[in-house]
Amino acid sequence: MKYSMLLLFILFFVSCSKNPEENCFIEKEDKTIYEEEKPFTAQQILENKPDYLEVVSLKNYRSFRQDSIERNYFQDEELEEIKWEKKKEEYKDFKEKFDDQFSCSNKQVLGSAQYCLGENNLGYWLLKIENNKTNAYFLGLSFSHYYFNEIQKKPMINKGFLELEGSLVKIVKVAGLPGYDDYSAIADGKLFKIKLEDLMKDSDDDGYNDIFENGFGLNPDRKDSDGDGIDDFKDLNPMFKSEKNKFTQLYEDLLPDYGNENLRDHNYFFEVFISDCDYFHQINPKYHVLFIPEDLKSQTDYVKITDVSRHGIDKIKKNKNNPDIFYINSWGSGSSSDFSAEYKNGKWVLTMVGQTVS
Repeated sequence: MKYSMLLLFILFFVSCSKNPEENCFIEKEDKTIYEEEKPFTAQQILENKPDYLEVVSLKNYRSFRQDSIERNYFQDEELEEIKWEKKKEEYKDFKEKFDDQFSCSNKQVLGSAQYCLGENNLGYWLLKIENNKTNAYFLGLSFSHYYFNEIQKKPMINKGFLELEGSLVKIVKVAGLPGYDDYSAIADGKLFKIKLEDLMKDSDDDGYNDIFENGFGLNPDRKDSDGDGIDDFKDLNPMFKSEKNKFTQLYEDLLPDYGNENLRDHNYFFEVFISDCDYFHQINPKYHVLFIPEDLKSQTDYVKITDVSRHGIDKIKKNKNNPDIFYINSWGSGSSSDFSAEYKNGKWVLTMVGQTVS
């Protein structure tokens, strides 16, 4: 009886599991209507905050409005140039050591160590330089919900904690500017605290802290999440083993192109794609990539609420009259492009057949 039940379960699982044909090809266009989600309230943000984060309400504080105005206040061109040069000099070490992968603020020196708050398209990081060694620790706090003041009243490293004053915010769509987001405060005067011990924990000692790996679906207890023999920190595709086939090559040909810029050693620069397509997962890229499942239930808590995907490549549509021709769409940077793709002599010939600019 037990074996019969097990067999039924296996058959059910196999029948319900999608193969590459189902994951990567579409018969017709998806007509799903996009519905904008309502932003979280302050209460919802606090109810869903990560366990390692402590939020303290302050009596005296620098408001989001005040910080935003002073942050964006433009003086005359000469004074702005002086201000910009001063900031470049202040953060020169971080720019050089991290290959300009982050924008930086709130520099702090403690003994032989330098710290700053870093930000890139994935979110906020604590950057550290000590004895010529660099580390970047992901905070796991969504810029969709959390705002840290450009000017902090107190040092951000304090008694074993990272402490940052700021606000809870929501994203505001700006009318007439598609794709442009602004922010609005929904709760001012918050002090966000994370134990440095929790922030710097790297269980598998691979160079990415546990908060980062948990936030993006890597294995925090295994240096090599996909088992391909390359540690996650050096692996350009750390979530899936790279393979070679013609459809994987098609996705590689459609990846965002950064020209001659060598991004292989930019360990904190990632292009993030939302896709379940196995061929897409198997790419061998020229820079670091991560993948988010299409099913919301399968996504990590962080990527559910944070828009970290700047580009996308859709599933493939077949040409019923010619098995060597396919159609595929890619999007990013305010535009969407439709391509006809023909496989000839072991290579893809891509022809743009339509483009939409927003």
